[in-house]
Amino acid sequence: MPNDFNELKKEYRPRSGQIAVELGFITRTQLKEAISEQVDDDLTHRPHRFLVEILLEKGWISREEVDIILDELYKDEMRRKGKL
Repeated sequence: MPNDFNELKKEYRPRSGQIAVELGFITRTQLKEAISEQVDDDLTHRPHRFLVEILLEKGWISREEVDIILDELYKDEMRRKGKL
């Protein structure tokens, strides 16, 4: 089992909410609230919303910050693939 966990750690990539916190766009408390709302939507069979969508709807991030977050996600994926 430990080897499986180590492999998972190698595949770990930051998610949009984590990036938003790291960049100082939102607080950890806001992220937790948005995740809770996302899970509640899923459990009650409402349409799934991405975290950045929830954060934007609440006015906690701007459209410009969404672009920055998505850019960081893209850069991370390219680094992971060895293309950056």
